[in-house]
Amino acid sequence: MFDFKKLQETDPLKRMVEKQTEQEEFSPMNPPDAYSPPAGEAIPYENLPPFLKKFVDEHRRCLSELEAFEGILSRLHRQGLKPDKTVDKGLRRFFSFLDESIVRHNLKEEKILFPLLQKRLLEKGEHSKGQYPKTAVDMLEDDHITVMQLAAVTFNFLGLAARLPDAPSRAITLDAALEQGKELVELLRLHIFREDNVVFPLAVKHIAENEFRELEAALAKFDQY
Repeated sequence: MFDFKKLQETDPLKRMVEKQTEQEEFSPMNPPDAYSPPAGEAIPYENLPPFLKKFVDEHRRCLSELEAFEGILSRLHRQGLKPDKTVDKGLRRFFSFLDESIVRHNLKEEKILFPLLQKRLLEKGEHSKGQYPKTAVDMLEDDHITVMQLAAVTFNFLGLAARLPDAPSRAITLDAALEQGKELVELLRLHIFREDNVVFPLAVKHIAENEFRELEAALAKFDQY
């Protein structure tokens, strides 16, 4: 059985920040085919401002980690919770990456990019119609919260499954953990797709070059800490 005590050192619940949010449908961010962005909006990597390239680079690393984590989930599905150093190492690696890199990546977006982009989207009328307008930024922030919730549930179900003495209960709990883990992987992939193909092009459309330079300077200061 994998060493869950070591895995607990990277519990995402320890650093998860609680935020209140309203979960709503927002059609521009939830098209019938989620992986089909509006025609002509995607911007090639080489044409992005350096500021946005840094986020895309981090996305690419995240996609690589997600692929590895998905492999670990498949291995657990095939063999269950029998002793396996590869599974133990893979789980620790992913939850450490989530706690140290994904959380920080999301925080940089929320503190540096999103405030200005939210302001511009509201100014330009690119938001839902209603008493409380919602923009693409609101959807991404909701995603950030859901990612942490799914990660926490996956982590805790894995820990519970490892401790249960009853084999049927252990199997049921492991299945629940794997299901939540798969949802986490798919949400992160879709979230990255939305940012790269929908939201970052909106940022290029509404944020001036000199403003991107200011954002890049703020990002450099953030990365010092």
